[in-house]
Amino acid sequence: MPRLEPGDQAPDFTLPDDTGAPVSLADFRGRRLVIFFYPAAMTPGCTTEACDFRDSLGSLRAAGYEVVGISKDAPDKLARFREKEGLTYPLLGDPDLGVLTAFGAYGEKKSYGKTIQGVIRSTIVLDEQGRVELAKYNVKAKGHVASLSRSLGLAE
Repeated sequence: MPRLEPGDQAPDFTLPDDTGAPVSLADFRGRRLVIFFYPAAMTPGCTTEACDFRDSLGSLRAAGYEVVGISKDAPDKLARFREKEGLTYPLLGDPDLGVLTAFGAYGEKKSYGKTIQGVIRSTIVLDEQGRVELAKYNVKAKGHVASLSRSLGLAE
């Protein structure tokens, strides 16, 4: 499964948000973007990670980054997740897995000692032209945003 590397051009995409409205990568051109890929809305690890991004959004935006979360969930489930957790950034759904696969965030992974096919918790940071600045795969939900902030030079 191919993974993105720094310097790669990110694959273009258009996906529905939690209201069903289309959101494209091109909508973020001219801004730096953190895209985090997570397995499923309203699960414990994904909730921890999503809330960490919510709580860190002010410092990320102050440093010039926007945040988008992408999972395989349908818009109605994303809407419930956004409302329940008070999430304040776009949540996009990729039920056909095309974008997840193109970004290297879907494929073989280990789960409880077994090899399965699934969403690989990953974060890709893009520059203003949509080129990869940083690509992190198989990240842990807890503490990931703090680690990412350090990698971006935003934390002490």
